[in-house]
Amino acid sequence: MKTKIIFIIALMLGGNMLSGQDLTRNEKRRLLSFEQFEEVFNRAGGDKAQILDARSAEEYEQNHVRGAVNVDTDESFHKTVTLLDKSRPVFVYSIGNGRSARLAKQLDSLGFVEVYEFPGGLSRWIGEGKPVVSTVGEGLTQNDFQQTVSSDEWVLVDLTSRYCPGCKKLDAALDNVKKEIGSKVKLVKIEAYENKKLVNELRVKGLPTLLLYQKGKLVWQKSGSSTEDELLAKLGEYLY
Repeated sequence: MKTKIIFIIALMLGGNMLSGQDLTRNEKRRLLSFEQFEEVFNRAGGDKAQILDARSAEEYEQNHVRGAVNVDTDESFHKTVTLLDKSRPVFVYSIGNGRSARLAKQLDSLGFVEVYEFPGGLSRWIGEGKPVVSTVGEGLTQNDFQQTVSSDEWVLVDLTSRYCPGCKKLDAALDNVKKEIGSKVKLVKIEAYENKKLVNELRVKGLPTLLLYQKGKLVWQKSGSSTEDELLAKLGEYLY
């Protein structure tokens, strides 16, 4: 009897371990490096593949990956899903990997065999110089940008987007930082999706991205979130 109980427990533990391993494989498969992702994406047909845009309709209208279908509402999601082939790869994206991660989990739960997120989202796709369908202009030229970052001794550029949740959180921290450091640094905000060429030239990997320039020369760069204390500490290393 004791042997039987031990055997059952071993089976249960083995099942849990396998589930954990499957989950890990799914996560690794979904979050590929950009180079790995591009290879899988192209093999699946590129812009002829099954591509879903998890952002709002307004964002989609301004810029989107060629061939992508916008699924910003439950109605559009369910309607689109019925037309997809579950046995073929599906590629999903948002600005970064927030909304697209939730969409990927939904597709997993519906039985889609291969679901991949664009590494770094649309911002990384544009930063890598990949094509998008756009209704907005290219924005600032490199010359315009260089004049801007050379206009003061210290210039902090915030490459941001009004649609990016992480960017909005950073806004509050930057406002407080600006109060602390006063006129020592000029703060410049640039809407990334209205300046796609610049985003590509600066090789932006995600939003928000901060770039600190001294007399027109880049001395520090960071992508992702930062707290007020982190920013004050980092800027203090250069300013004082």
